[in-house]
Amino acid sequence: MAPAPHRGMKRHPWGAMILWAASVIWTDNNGRRGVGRARTARPAGGGSVRGWCYVNLEEARLKVRALREQIEYHNYRYYVLDEPVISDAEYDRLMRELQTLEREFPELVTPDSPTQRVGGEPRPGFTTVRHLTPMLSLANAFDEESLRDFDRRVRELVGGEPVEYVVEPKIDGLAVSLYYENGLLVWGATRGDGEVGEDITPNLKTIRSIPLRLRASGVTRVEVRGEAYMPKAAFAELNAAREEAGEPPFANPRNAAAGSLRQLDPRVTASRQLNIYVYGLGLVEGRTPATHADALAWLREAGFRVNPGHRICRSVEEVLACCREWEGKRFDLPYVIDGMVIKVNSLDQQRRLGATLKSPRWAVAFKFPPEQAVTVIEDIIVRVGRTGVLTPTALFRPVRLAGTTVSRATLHNEDLIREKDVR
Repeated sequence: MAPAPHRGMKRHPWGAMILWAASVIWTDNNGRRGVGRARTARPAGGGSVRGWCYVNLEEARLKVRALREQIEYHNYRYYVLDEPVISDAEYDRLMRELQTLEREFPELVTPDSPTQRVGGEPRPGFTTVRHLTPMLSLANAFDEESLRDFDRRVRELVGGEPVEYVVEPKIDGLAVSLYYENGLLVWGATRGDGEVGEDITPNLKTIRSIPLRLRASGVTRVEVRGEAYMPKAAFAELNAAREEAGEPPFANPRNAAAGSLRQLDPRVTASRQLNIYVYGLGLVEGRTPATHADALAWLREAGFRVNPGHRICRSVEEVLACCREWEGKRFDLPYVIDGMVIKVNSLDQQRRLGATLKSPRWAVAFKFPPEQAVTVIEDIIVRVGRTGVLTPTALFRPVRLAGTTVSRATLHNEDLIREKDVR
């Protein structure tokens, strides 16, 4: 249920409700500042009276707090639950009111304010941050026998104990880590080499499904791991715009997402319609879940998007059945997946299983085979970019790949055309 709004309205002595319509800044002889709002009051005897209603610093502080709670609640409803309860126009009105108050009372601006999601000037470059716990890569399994071998090793290493697995879609995007202290987002970074990643906090803040303040309490410090991605529809729209501008299209949504998050200007990132699914925790101080499924439930409670397709399986045969099911519907999804991730559910068993230098022993990525199609090239055109770069593009009979219709492909350069004997 939405938090009760702080109306910020005052009543005229005769009891009529004042309606705000415009704003004005004022400063009195003592240097006190406020925001004035045009008002129209209707006395009981009829007619109307126009005047000004002023907001001092303390009133502005209360109003700002209430507006932020409302806006973040509606962000959560829209971007996480996909269940909006107000119109876009009403949401924009709330945001404009918050922007006005923060502009006139800059001391009230905080890093977790919804107005701070999109920054101003581009940055000169990226700095680095050290992950508090390593972001390891997953070992791959390319066939069912390899997955059975993984299950066999896990059961042997835990001494024959019962083992549950959590199976989740493997989003084809960019792995990121989000670090929170006392409920506030401090930084967000790429995986990098697993120990050190690039600080892309301003760009990640443009993804509105990432909470700037956690909705759940119980932890003092926490690392949240997730996969930022570009939906298929946004990818098609972006490539169409790039081709129209004479720029080379991105090869796939994963490259587009990675390129978008490494922009020095977060305003460019904000225009790319990125989203995220979170899938786990790194460092946790405070409330500690017992299982991976418990961790996913807490992440949902904290305000994150968790893929609803994850499933608990109690045998490797259940795991395989789940993988086959998702492979059959992978191209019907609005985002790209390239496999399934299988994790031991018990966090105690995860700790005992440990990791190699590169990957955890308690998880594996089951990779789907890439989809291929045969078609006929009908023409090759050369596009000239704004910098004068020539990009050859093959036009061919449309084919269905990864759930979309493909009718062209960038050939990159003349050497590739000659090597592949494209004609």
